[in-house]
Amino acid sequence: MHSPFPGMDPYLEDPSGWSDFHTRYLVELSNALSARVSPNFIVRVEERVYLTQPDFGRKEFVIPDVTIAKHPRTAHENAADYGVITTPTLVEPLFDPEVKDRYLEILDSQNRQVITTIELMSPINKRHGAPGYEDFWRKRRELFESQVHWIEIDLLREGERPYRISGKSDYYALLKRGGQWNRLDVWFFNLRDPLPTIAVPLRPPFDDVPLNLQAAFDVTYERAHYAESIDYTHEPPPPPLREEDAAWVQEQVREWSGARTS
Repeated sequence: MHSPFPGMDPYLEDPSGWSDFHTRYLVELSNALSARVSPNFIVRVEERVYLTQPDFGRKEFVIPDVTIAKHPRTAHENAADYGVITTPTLVEPLFDPEVKDRYLEILDSQNRQVITTIELMSPINKRHGAPGYEDFWRKRRELFESQVHWIEIDLLREGERPYRISGKSDYYALLKRGGQWNRLDVWFFNLRDPLPTIAVPLRPPFDDVPLNLQAAFDVTYERAHYAESIDYTHEPPPPPLREEDAAWVQEQVREWSGARTS
């Protein structure tokens, strides 16, 4: 089942479900690229790990992991009387100090040199104080000064953006070609637009390959069965939509829901 929207689904921007979409979408982008660049290049899904402390004011950064079980002794612990409630086990959640963030790399299949890095932005690298914020932007600056091509895809309306990009569209994809210091290729697109097909540079003599962001999104949405798991009866997650876009979203959902039940 397709999404109610022609492009990005704003309901997928909810931080509580972003990690799932982020991983699934990167895998689809990787599959699409691998089919085009093999056997001369390899596409890999890579992972960064950030260490953090539980912050109960920022629930999206707290990941429950293992537990400690305590078994309090009571007089009824082995009671045979079915009318007596069995004492429950008390469980204390521990929290994983690691936050993981995934990205793509295209490598030369001969020497395994990194040719292109592709980042799908996440809340942890778009917000001051998030576990990966400083590390991400430090890496970005370093690669901007290298020969490695850099692509960043931002499908989150919330959070900070580079000053040259901020305020120009709901979403964007950016390409910084390695060795070209004063040029950025940017695809700006809004909530009502399909996701663009962007250029992914390789190494000479190989030409750029196209990467259809919308096609990968459609496959991700269908395979994850988001149509069945997303609650479209509520408003989309923050930030609030512009008034005209909020009305448009409601109409899209209404038509989509009607088509599903007809």
